[in-house]
Amino acid sequence: MSGYILAIDQGTTSTRTMIFDANMAIAGVAGQEFQQFFPDSGWVEHDAEEIWESVLSTSRKAIEKAGIAATDIAAIGITNQRETIVVWDRETGEPVHRAIVWQDRRTARFCDELKARGLEPLFTEKTGLLIDPYFSGTKLAWLLDTVDGLRARAEKGEVCFGTIDSWLIYKLTGGRVHVTDATNASRTLLYDISENRFDDELLDILSVPRAMLPEVKDCAADFGVTDPAIFGAEIPILGVAGDQQAAVIGNACFAPGMLKSTYGTGCFALLNTGEDRVVSSNRLLTTIAYRLDGKTTYALEGSIFIAGAAVQWLRDEMGFISKSSEAEELAKTADPNQHVYLVPAFTGLGAPHWDPDARGAVFGLTRATGPAEFARAALESVAYQTHDLLEAMKKDWGDKRERTVLRVDGGMVASDWTMQRLADILAAPVDRPVVLETTVLGAAWLAGSRAGLWPDQAGFAEAWQCDRRFEPEESDGARQAGIDGWKDCVARCLTNRPAA
Repeated sequence: MSGYILAIDQGTTSTRTMIFDANMAIAGVAGQEFQQFFPDSGWVEHDAEEIWESVLSTSRKAIEKAGIAATDIAAIGITNQRETIVVWDRETGEPVHRAIVWQDRRTARFCDELKARGLEPLFTEKTGLLIDPYFSGTKLAWLLDTVDGLRARAEKGEVCFGTIDSWLIYKLTGGRVHVTDATNASRTLLYDISENRFDDELLDILSVPRAMLPEVKDCAADFGVTDPAIFGAEIPILGVAGDQQAAVIGNACFAPGMLKSTYGTGCFALLNTGEDRVVSSNRLLTTIAYRLDGKTTYALEGSIFIAGAAVQWLRDEMGFISKSSEAEELAKTADPNQHVYLVPAFTGLGAPHWDPDARGAVFGLTRATGPAEFARAALESVAYQTHDLLEAMKKDWGDKRERTVLRVDGGMVASDWTMQRLADILAAPVDRPVVLETTVLGAAWLAGSRAGLWPDQAGFAEAWQCDRRFEPEESDGARQAGIDGWKDCVARCLTNRPAA
């Protein structure tokens, strides 16, 4: 069968668009970075129009590189940075404020107030989330309280609220469609993931007018068609998922118990729990993995704020390396007799600690400690944090599979040394796929399968290929000693730790 899929991967620091052919091979790719704004301490913003321009530019370039016409494209799939919000005028399409990014912490005090009112159990029961500035709801409340006249306009339905997927669909369809998918909706702190709808009680607590909310659809659905003026032809938008859920799909983690972890700026591990919505007792998130044909599949999620960013810190702030790829070779030369730990709590600690006020620290320094030991500690910190997540997941869900195998993706997984350390510390196999672009591949599969161009779930899962499996090699004693040392260091960084 002929035909192509255009898949948009709109990330936190850049946008990439890929063209896939009917055999799921990449035919063209283009990427573009965009500006980050930090107007105050802990604040992170994007220019929504600049994001749209990056999508437009990379899509056109990818089509050109693939040597195809818009009429050759069967469907568009979109995956996006989650929790980042945009509010725009429904008629003009003009944003009322810069996009507030998922990393933004401006609503920390408001979140504390909500917790003090005893509201977190209610939010967790309905949304599966914790009350934290990370999620969209309190960001939207801040905008409604801050931008002059915005609340009145929102109540009249004059403005639209959306995560980045909604914003892009609105722009791609020439302002005709205001929708989102279930995975992005599930990250707003406004969406009941059991009832699959925005919840009136939560909307009332955060004073969010329903009139500004998007319609919620399955991940593979009809999201409208592009304005023909954009690419030269109408193209249906048939697949949408938040980036971490798209990685679950791209890794073909369709069966309960399958586990994936994505290593980018941060690290996000998701465990497929099937139709079972597991309530975490270990401060993990319960979220929608995907919704297909009206059927919801759930996941337990652990979020690590700093993974690849620790390597960027070695490069940009410490000057130990000139490019990120050098970290692996430097780590290999580290003195094995030095036990240096880096707790990269540069922006607080995520799951399972959720301590926004924790700060980073380095332990075990001696006069002999140098750049190599720092590099090793930075890479190992990613593995140790992943261990903390998987340990919490096992406590919540139980060890229902004889052997846990972790499927990985993201920029860091190209490092053989890092993946071997990950397998050693987890005492579990780590599978690296042939296609590392699993996030955008997941979005492409949603659109391609909906269009009838690509195989169904079973066929896609069968097509998934492992590039290399990393088996644990470290002794149990050495592994446990390392984990014990790590846990002690983390405890020293927590601001909410029990008094000695």
